[in-house]
Formats: sequence, structure tokens, C-alpha cells
Amino acid sequence: MSRNAVETVMGALVLVVAAVFLFFAYTTSQVRSVSGYQLTARFSNSDGLKDGGDVRVSGIKVGSILSQRLDAKSFQAIVNLSIDPTIKLSTDSVAQITSSGLLGDKYISIEPGNEDELIPAGGTITHTQAAMSLESLIGQVIYSQAQNSGQKKPDAASDHP
Repeated sequence: MSRNAVETVMGALVLVVAAVFLFFAYTTSQVRSVSGYQLTARFSNSDGLKDGGDVRVSGIKVGSILSQRLDAKSFQAIVNLSIDPTIKLSTDSVAQITSSGLLGDKYISIEPGNEDELIPAGGTITHTQAAMSLESLIGQVIYSQAQNSGQKKPDAASDHP
């Protein structure tokens, strides 16, 4: 009987430690969604963004990605954002899709502008920059090297026997 009691106490202790760990991990991470006013941004490419992803200013999470859809006329990605109500963005702010490292998650980084006029709730961030694709950059480097190697001029010394 005492063996069952020891196993029960140990199981309860493991559950308490796991709960404390989860609470600590949740409170120290920036997993929470940010509720606030909504903005829209249009990108030529929103590759890698996910609903619920971060919107950051100076590396600090100030918002969340609510949804994404394709504009059928312009074929641009329309991204709806929720921004913390204490953060006011000027009309010349720039939204850029960037990543948390070479293979990290992508998020929207906002570079605040200097204009006095602010983007109203429901407004649009007009200055945007789409994500840089690592695959396309590597492809461009390989393609340019292949073209350069095909255009090499023959050595002048090799023309004479």
C-alpha cells in the first residue's frame, strides 16, 4: 500500500512541476495575441507569413497577423494586422516581411516614420517591402555565375603557338 502512495505523490509532483514550467514558458514568451486596432498592408509576396504571427517594432511584439488573402485584381497579398492601441504609426511607416534568422519564422517588422499624420484605425500601411526569398537569391547567384563563365574571353597568350 505504501508503494502506491509513493507513486501517487511522485506523479502529482511531476504534474505540478510540468504545470509550473508551462506557466513560466507562457508568461515569458510573446505567444499572446495582441488585440487592438486593425490595419491592412499589401505585399507583392507574403511567403512564409502565418495567421497569428508577430508584428514587431524595434524587435518588440506590438501586434499580430489576423488574416491574409489575395486581391483577385492586382494579385497582391492583403494582410490584416491588429496593432496595440498604445502604438500610433505615422503614414510614412514601412512594413517589411523579415525572418527571425536564416531558417526562422517570418514576421512583419514595422519601421516607424516621421510624419505627424497617423494611420487611422482600419487604414492601410502604404509603404511595404515583401520577403526576400533565399531560394531566389541563390538561384540568381548561380545564374549570374553561369553567365559570367560562359562570357570569358580567351587568354591572349593562348592565341599564339
